[in-house]
Amino acid sequence: MIQDILDRAVAEGGLPGIAAEVRDGDEHCFFTAGAPRERDHEFRIGSTTKTFVATLMLTLVADGLAGLDDPQPGGTTLRQLLSHTSGLADYLRFQDEVNQYECPTPAQLIAIGLAKPPAFPPGEGWHYSQTNYALIGRLIETITGRPLSQALGRITEALPGTYLPVGDDAGFRGPHGRHHSRLHDPSPEAETYDLTELNPSPFWAAGGMISTIPDLADFFTSLLRGDLLPPHLQDEMFTTVPTADWLATGRYGLGVSSLTLSDGETVWGMGGAIFGSWTYAYGSRDGRRILVANTNGDWSDPIAIFTELLEAAF
Repeated sequence: MIQDILDRAVAEGGLPGIAAEVRDGDEHCFFTAGAPRERDHEFRIGSTTKTFVATLMLTLVADGLAGLDDPQPGGTTLRQLLSHTSGLADYLRFQDEVNQYECPTPAQLIAIGLAKPPAFPPGEGWHYSQTNYALIGRLIETITGRPLSQALGRITEALPGTYLPVGDDAGFRGPHGRHHSRLHDPSPEAETYDLTELNPSPFWAAGGMISTIPDLADFFTSLLRGDLLPPHLQDEMFTTVPTADWLATGRYGLGVSSLTLSDGETVWGMGGAIFGSWTYAYGSRDGRRILVANTNGDWSDPIAIFTELLEAAF
């Protein structure tokens, strides 16, 4: 059934390629359709970056170096930044201002977000904002005294294909496929662009990381099993709030989300979208069963395809 869904995504949806892996305990099944994809191919993971950054931040909380209710810029708290309940404006919604910088720094991205009116007072709603995670990235750098790309090594050292590019480094370190985008143009005649080489600096802590299917499966297995955080912070991370104008059945915790499937089962993980690459990584709450999927095209409703994959896998 998984292979059928992938085949249709290419044949009927027109996607250049798609890959997925389903894990059930020690059993791993890898599937592809369309453009050749190897299991260890690297790809951009977009907002799945947030789960890595949140996990690292929570390890610093576990170390006693920060507290979830510590005050942060904009009158928010760390907990509100992690859960997107801060109300802070999303700097990426002001693309013209971001684009004025050839390689925007985190400080410049944060300044754009903080200069805009908040969506609501801190803690009084839910609003998906990249500014939240840019602030968390800067906090991690302040606490650790290291660039975020290096500090993340605490979480990624066992994940050979997972890293945050430095500055405007547009390439990949390892083998990878091509990333294709239509730049949000929904028209049938939309031009397709190869955006494999992409300046990641506007996305940084909110969506700039690169990974692979097995690395994401390993990471989310460990996270869901409770291997990466102490129990009290594991509970905090997976305590969710309702979302608004986001995934239809989604709720959000501290850098992770939950989705309720049609049979009522709940899966946990995160999705990510960036030009030319869409990713889903979700698993059972005990981490035993995991689905990771990636398309190397950003049209034809990848979320609907991923939802169908989740229904089939779980």
